[in-house]
Amino acid sequence: MKIAVAQISCSLGDPEANLSKVRDFSRRAKDVGAELIVFPEMTDTGYSMSVIQKHADEWNSGFVPVLREIASQVSIAIVSGVSERDGSSIYNSQILVDSLGKSTAKYRKAHLYAVAPVEEQACFTPGDEFVSFALGDLRFGFSICYDLRFPEMYRKLATDQNVGAFLISSAWPFPRDEHFRVLMQARAIENQSYVIASNRVGKDDDLWFCGYSAIIDPRGVIVAAASPDREELIHADVSEKLVQSVRRRVNSLGHRRQDLYR
Repeated sequence: MKIAVAQISCSLGDPEANLSKVRDFSRRAKDVGAELIVFPEMTDTGYSMSVIQKHADEWNSGFVPVLREIASQVSIAIVSGVSERDGSSIYNSQILVDSLGKSTAKYRKAHLYAVAPVEEQACFTPGDEFVSFALGDLRFGFSICYDLRFPEMYRKLATDQNVGAFLISSAWPFPRDEHFRVLMQARAIENQSYVIASNRVGKDDDLWFCGYSAIIDPRGVIVAAASPDREELIHADVSEKLVQSVRRRVNSLGHRRQDLYR
Protein backbone atom coordinates (compact mmCIF):
# COMPACT_ATOMS: atom_id res chain seq x y z
CA MET A 1 0.00 0.00 0.00
CA LYS A 2 1.27 3.45 -0.84
CA ILE A 3 0.77 6.15 1.80
CA ALA A 4 1.13 9.89 1.15
CA VAL A 5 1.82 12.69 3.62
CA ALA A 6 0.88 16.32 3.00
CA GLN A 7 3.16 18.88 4.59
CA ILE A 8 1.28 22.16 4.29
CA SER A 9 0.76 25.60 5.73
CA CYS A 10 -2.78 26.56 6.71
CA SER A 11 -4.78 29.75 6.36
CA LEU A 12 -5.65 30.81 9.88
CA GLY A 13 -9.42 30.87 10.38
CA ASP A 14 -10.17 30.09 6.71
CA PRO A 15 -11.50 26.52 6.37
CA GLU A 16 -12.47 27.07 2.73
CA ALA A 17 -8.91 27.94 1.73
CA ASN A 18 -7.63 24.95 3.67
CA LEU A 19 -10.13 22.65 1.97
CA SER A 20 -8.84 23.83 -1.39
CA LYS A 21 -5.37 22.74 -0.34
CA VAL A 22 -6.69 19.39 0.89
CA ARG A 23 -8.33 18.84 -2.49
CA ASP A 24 -5.15 19.71 -4.39
CA PHE A 25 -2.86 17.50 -2.29
CA SER A 26 -5.35 14.61 -2.33
CA ARG A 27 -5.42 14.68 -6.12
CA ARG A 28 -1.63 14.76 -6.25
CA ALA A 29 -1.48 11.79 -3.87
CA LYS A 30 -3.94 9.85 -6.01
CA ASP A 31 -1.84 10.58 -9.09
CA VAL A 32 1.17 8.83 -7.51
CA GLY A 33 -0.95 5.81 -6.55
CA ALA A 34 -1.54 6.50 -2.85
CA GLU A 35 -4.50 4.87 -1.12
CA LEU A 36 -4.30 7.08 1.99
CA ILE A 37 -3.12 10.64 2.59
CA VAL A 38 -2.38 12.17 6.00
CA PHE A 39 -2.77 15.88 6.81
CA PRO A 40 -1.52 17.91 9.82
CA GLU A 41 -3.12 18.90 13.11
CA MET A 42 -5.96 21.44 12.91
CA THR A 43 -5.97 21.51 9.12
CA ASP A 44 -9.39 23.17 9.16
CA THR A 45 -8.71 26.23 11.32
CA GLY A 46 -4.96 26.54 11.71
CA TYR A 47 -3.30 26.26 15.10
CA SER A 48 -4.40 29.20 17.25
CA MET A 49 -6.49 28.65 20.36
CA SER A 50 -8.54 31.84 19.92
CA VAL A 51 -9.23 31.06 16.26
CA ILE A 52 -10.14 27.45 17.04
CA GLN A 53 -12.60 28.56 19.73
CA LYS A 54 -14.27 30.82 17.18
CA HIS A 55 -14.33 28.47 14.18
CA ALA A 56 -14.62 24.94 15.64
CA ASP A 57 -17.69 23.29 14.20
CA GLU A 58 -19.84 20.23 14.70
CA TRP A 59 -19.02 17.56 12.15
CA ASN A 60 -22.43 17.58 10.44
CA SER A 61 -21.59 20.94 8.83
CA GLY A 62 -18.59 22.91 7.63
CA PHE A 63 -15.20 21.28 7.02
CA VAL A 64 -15.86 17.57 7.54
CA PRO A 65 -18.74 17.13 5.04
CA VAL A 66 -16.56 18.70 2.33
CA LEU A 67 -13.68 16.45 3.40
CA ARG A 68 -16.00 13.50 2.77
CA GLU A 69 -16.83 14.86 -0.68
CA ILE A 70 -13.16 15.23 -1.56
CA ALA A 71 -12.34 11.67 -0.44
CA SER A 72 -15.22 10.29 -2.50
CA GLN A 73 -14.47 12.38 -5.60
CA VAL A 74 -10.77 11.59 -5.58
CA SER A 75 -11.31 8.00 -4.35
CA ILE A 76 -8.68 8.18 -1.62
CA ALA A 77 -8.81 7.70 2.15
CA ILE A 78 -7.98 10.84 4.14
CA VAL A 79 -6.74 11.26 7.70
CA SER A 80 -6.76 14.85 8.92
CA GLY A 81 -6.45 16.80 12.10
CA VAL A 82 -9.62 18.82 12.61
CA SER A 83 -11.40 20.70 15.36
CA GLU A 84 -14.50 19.03 16.76
CA ARG A 85 -17.23 20.89 18.64
CA ASP A 86 -19.46 18.62 20.68
CA GLY A 87 -21.90 20.48 22.88
CA SER A 88 -19.92 22.78 25.15
CA SER A 89 -16.63 20.95 24.47
CA ILE A 90 -14.05 21.35 21.72
CA TYR A 91 -11.71 18.46 20.88
CA ASN A 92 -8.43 18.40 19.01
CA SER A 93 -9.30 15.45 16.80
CA GLN A 94 -8.25 13.26 13.92
CA ILE A 95 -10.73 11.82 11.49
CA LEU A 96 -10.50 8.99 8.97
CA VAL A 97 -12.66 9.36 5.88
CA ASP A 98 -12.51 6.32 3.61
CA SER A 99 -12.31 6.38 -0.18
CA LEU A 100 -16.10 6.18 -0.41
CA GLY A 101 -16.45 9.37 1.63
CA LYS A 102 -17.58 7.72 4.87
CA SER A 103 -16.28 8.83 8.26
CA THR A 104 -15.20 5.52 9.75
CA ALA A 105 -12.98 6.40 12.75
CA LYS A 106 -11.93 9.32 14.91
CA TYR A 107 -9.56 10.08 17.76
CA ARG A 108 -9.59 12.90 20.31
CA LYS A 109 -6.14 14.07 21.45
CA ALA A 110 -5.42 12.58 24.86
CA HIS A 111 -2.33 14.58 25.85
CA LEU A 112 -2.94 18.31 25.72
CA TYR A 113 0.01 20.68 25.44
CA ALA A 114 -0.59 22.59 28.67
CA VAL A 115 2.46 24.84 28.29
CA ALA A 116 2.54 28.63 27.87
CA PRO A 117 1.95 30.37 25.58
CA VAL A 118 -0.17 27.71 23.84
CA GLU A 119 -2.05 26.17 26.81
CA GLU A 120 -4.32 23.79 24.91
CA GLN A 121 -6.18 22.91 28.10
CA ALA A 122 -7.85 26.34 27.99
CA CYS A 123 -9.42 25.45 24.64
CA PHE A 124 -9.76 21.68 24.42
CA THR A 125 -11.28 18.83 26.37
CA PRO A 126 -8.91 15.83 26.37
CA GLY A 127 -9.91 12.55 24.81
CA ASP A 128 -9.96 9.39 26.92
CA GLU A 129 -9.27 6.48 24.56
CA PHE A 130 -6.70 5.31 22.04
CA VAL A 131 -8.07 4.47 18.61
CA SER A 132 -6.94 2.34 15.68
CA PHE A 133 -8.39 1.13 12.41
CA ALA A 134 -7.61 -1.44 9.72
CA LEU A 135 -6.85 -0.50 6.13
CA GLY A 136 -5.62 -3.19 3.79
CA ASP A 137 -3.42 -5.62 5.74
CA LEU A 138 -2.19 -3.04 8.27
CA ARG A 139 -3.67 -1.71 11.45
CA PHE A 140 -3.10 2.04 11.93
CA GLY A 141 -3.11 3.95 15.22
CA PHE A 142 -4.08 7.61 15.54
CA SER A 143 -2.01 10.17 17.44
CA ILE A 144 -1.62 13.94 17.46
CA CYS A 145 1.53 16.04 17.95
CA TYR A 146 2.30 16.22 21.71
CA ASP A 147 1.19 12.57 22.05
CA LEU A 148 4.57 11.75 20.53
CA ARG A 149 6.25 12.47 23.88
CA PHE A 150 4.28 9.69 25.61
CA PRO A 151 5.72 6.30 24.64
CA GLU A 152 3.16 4.48 26.78
CA MET A 153 0.45 5.41 24.30
CA TYR A 154 2.28 3.92 21.32
CA ARG A 155 3.23 0.79 23.22
CA LYS A 156 -0.41 0.18 24.17
CA LEU A 157 -1.51 0.70 20.57
CA ALA A 158 1.11 -1.78 19.38
CA THR A 159 0.51 -4.45 22.02
CA ASP A 160 -3.19 -4.08 22.86
CA GLN A 161 -4.53 -3.17 19.40
CA ASN A 162 -1.92 -4.82 17.16
CA VAL A 163 -1.05 -1.55 15.47
CA GLY A 164 1.78 -1.71 12.94
CA ALA A 165 1.71 1.91 11.75
CA PHE A 166 1.26 5.13 13.72
CA LEU A 167 -0.33 8.13 12.00
CA ILE A 168 0.66 11.49 13.48
CA SER A 169 -1.04 14.77 12.60
CA SER A 170 1.09 17.54 14.02
CA ALA A 171 1.72 21.26 14.39
CA TRP A 172 5.20 20.85 15.88
CA PRO A 173 7.13 24.12 16.22
CA PHE A 174 10.67 25.36 16.12
CA PRO A 175 12.98 25.31 18.01
CA ARG A 176 12.14 21.72 19.06
CA ASP A 177 12.60 20.25 15.58
CA GLU A 178 15.33 17.87 16.73
CA HIS A 179 12.99 16.47 19.39
CA PHE A 180 10.42 15.79 16.68
CA ARG A 181 12.84 13.85 14.50
CA VAL A 182 14.36 11.84 17.36
CA LEU A 183 11.03 10.95 18.95
CA MET A 184 9.54 9.80 15.64
CA GLN A 185 12.41 7.39 15.08
CA ALA A 186 12.28 6.21 18.68
CA ARG A 187 8.58 5.38 18.47
CA ALA A 188 9.22 3.41 15.27
CA ILE A 189 12.22 1.49 16.61
CA GLU A 190 10.87 0.62 20.04
CA ASN A 191 7.52 -0.59 18.67
CA GLN A 192 8.85 -2.09 15.41
CA SER A 193 6.16 -0.13 13.59
CA TYR A 194 5.85 2.46 10.86
CA VAL A 195 5.61 6.11 11.87
CA ILE A 196 3.81 8.28 9.33
CA ALA A 197 3.88 11.92 10.40
CA SER A 198 2.37 14.99 8.76
CA ASN A 199 3.62 18.26 10.23
CA ARG A 200 2.86 21.89 9.49
CA VAL A 201 5.06 24.51 7.92
CA GLY A 202 4.47 28.25 8.04
CA LYS A 203 3.41 30.42 10.97
CA ASP A 204 0.30 30.86 13.14
CA ASP A 205 0.35 33.66 15.71
CA ASP A 206 3.84 33.48 17.22
CA LEU A 207 4.52 29.83 16.35
CA TRP A 208 6.72 28.80 13.44
CA PHE A 209 6.25 25.15 12.47
CA CYS A 210 9.25 22.97 11.70
CA GLY A 211 8.10 20.64 8.92
CA TYR A 212 10.26 17.50 8.66
CA SER A 213 7.23 15.32 7.93
CA ALA A 214 8.38 11.74 7.52
CA ILE A 215 7.60 8.12 6.82
CA ILE A 216 9.76 5.81 8.94
CA ASP A 217 9.78 2.04 8.63
CA PRO A 218 9.68 -0.54 11.48
CA ARG A 219 13.50 -0.69 11.55
CA GLY A 220 13.71 3.06 12.16
CA VAL A 221 14.82 3.81 8.60
CA ILE A 222 13.54 7.13 7.22
CA VAL A 223 12.14 6.13 3.83
CA ALA A 224 10.67 9.54 2.94
CA ALA A 225 11.19 12.96 4.51
CA ALA A 226 10.22 16.56 3.85
CA SER A 227 12.06 19.85 4.30
CA PRO A 228 11.78 22.17 7.33
CA ASP A 229 10.06 25.00 5.49
CA ARG A 230 8.27 24.06 2.25
CA GLU A 231 4.92 22.61 1.35
CA GLU A 232 5.54 19.12 0.01
CA LEU A 233 3.94 15.77 -0.73
CA ILE A 234 5.96 12.73 0.29
CA HIS A 235 4.97 9.10 -0.17
CA ALA A 236 6.19 5.55 0.36
CA ASP A 237 4.99 1.97 0.27
CA VAL A 238 4.17 0.31 3.58
CA SER A 239 3.97 -3.43 4.19
CA GLU A 240 2.52 -5.59 6.93
CA LYS A 241 5.03 -8.25 5.86
CA LEU A 242 7.91 -5.96 6.82
CA VAL A 243 6.36 -5.27 10.23
CA GLN A 244 6.04 -8.99 10.92
CA SER A 245 9.52 -9.75 9.59
CA VAL A 246 11.13 -7.17 11.87
CA ARG A 247 9.16 -8.37 14.87
CA ARG A 248 10.02 -12.04 14.25
CA ARG A 249 13.72 -11.35 13.84
CA VAL A 250 14.02 -9.55 17.19
CA ASN A 251 10.97 -10.24 19.31
CA SER A 252 11.50 -7.31 21.69
CA LEU A 253 7.76 -6.84 22.21
CA GLY A 254 7.58 -10.43 23.43
CA HIS A 255 10.62 -10.01 25.68
CA ARG A 256 9.02 -7.32 27.84
CA ARG A 257 9.13 -7.88 31.63
CA GLN A 258 5.66 -6.72 32.49
CA ASP A 259 6.05 -8.11 36.00
CA LEU A 260 8.62 -5.33 36.59
CA TYR A 261 6.75 -2.46 34.93
CA ARG A 262 4.72 -1.25 37.88
